Amino acid sequence: MSKILLLVLLGTSLVARAADKPNFIIIFTDDQGYGDLGCFGSTKIKTPNIDRLAKEGRKFTNFMVASPVCSPSRAALLTGCYPKRVSMHQHVLFPSSQKGLNPDEHTIADHLKGQGYATACFGKWHLGHHPETLPTSNGFDTYLGIPYSNDMNHPDNKGKPKGGHGGMDALWANPGSTLTKWNTPLMENEKIIEVPVDQRTVTRRYTDKSIEFIKANKEKPFFLYLPHSMPHIPLYVPDDVRDPNPLNAYTNVIEHIDAEVGRIANLLRDLKLDQNTYLIFTTDNGPWLQFKHHGGSAGPLRAGKGTTFEGGQRVPCVMWAPGRIPAGTTCNALCGTIDLLPTIAGLTQTPLPKDKKIDGLDISALLTGSDKSPRNEFVYYTSQGALEGLRQGKYKLLIKKGRRPRKAPKNQPAPKSQIMLFELDADLGEKNNIAEKNPELVAKLGMRMKELDAEITKNQRPPWLKK
Repeated sequence: MSKILLLVLLGTSLVARAADKPNFIIIFTDDQGYGDLGCFGSTKIKTPNIDRLAKEGRKFTNFMVASPVCSPSRAALLTGCYPKRVSMHQHVLFPSSQKGLNPDEHTIADHLKGQGYATACFGKWHLGHHPETLPTSNGFDTYLGIPYSNDMNHPDNKGKPKGGHGGMDALWANPGSTLTKWNTPLMENEKIIEVPVDQRTVTRRYTDKSIEFIKANKEKPFFLYLPHSMPHIPLYVPDDVRDPNPLNAYTNVIEHIDAEVGRIANLLRDLKLDQNTYLIFTTDNGPWLQFKHHGGSAGPLRAGKGTTFEGGQRVPCVMWAPGRIPAGTTCNALCGTIDLLPTIAGLTQTPLPKDKKIDGLDISALLTGSDKSPRNEFVYYTSQGALEGLRQGKYKLLIKKGRRPRKAPKNQPAPKSQIMLFELDADLGEKNNIAEKNPELVAKLGMRMKELDAEITKNQRPPWLKK
């Protein structure tokens, strides 16, 4: 009898421990602007499902990504590091790239899988398409998605249709162009299963797979990473929700994403998993403004994707966990995607590896209502990985190196660097450069910026490279 009782008690203990472990879902859109959600001020785009998450959860209005372009930003999210620390800082990867995220890095998926979590990635990866660099080599049990951006062709990125917003208009007018103008692959685990993938279906297919995964793992803790391929161009939606007017293409895509987010949130409510799940909705960088109505809006922020202005790296973020995150609240404290790994470690009360220095900080107190962030500094790197700025408190310094025009004589010196200092609390749109009036502060921030970068450079870890 004592053995039976012991087994019962042990089983009860294991169930209780599993119930104590919260689930985590990160929904990560691509090139969505700060001003592209109703809860962040959009009057054109209707996002009732995400707005409801914000009403029942917490908005983060000072939430940063570590790069203004795709691959470096995604590396930072998963590893808790500035992209330079993990050698993923020099722009985006292409189908011809022979590098990727080193599987020796410790990702969010690695951390949670080590605790018995089921882990899945459904969507855009963009951290390497070789087997050694795919999600299944970086802590995920299963993967389905496009391995890089949806405007890239297998195997050499050649044969793409006309670009620009005019080219995107033509593609939008012909939904079947996803199968005739592109050769974008869909992968399952380590194999390509469709070429070309029907991009009209991917947002919904990622959600379908997510729903299957949640249902299959409702009795155990799980981590779902859902990095949508949209609204990166080219834009596509299912035929049953498509607005044929190209001027409404971007709005159409965001509203479709919102509906799919609603499906996941409603499932969590129906399965009564909502109070044991942290759902985080954010995006990888700012809007691709050059595509006009095929790109989004940075709202009150300056510039967009590819820049170190706030419009390039400050992104909308909503966190939802009924009963754990206070409803209807807003946090304006500085934080970002590099803080998610240590925060998840904090929420699960598990230590991170001591041999992998990271740049993220545990912001779990912000999720419970605090407005005091452990983060006071943030380093800005360009889309090519060059050091360009530092945020410290309310001040932001940018030092943009002068560039010689393409057709200028080789002996013509490059223009002087442009030094900009902004007080973001009073000047969110970065319109008032106060550098000349504050030379001592400029010098102080400039020194600190170089000091932080020097440490990262000294301790930089290698990427995976194809031999």
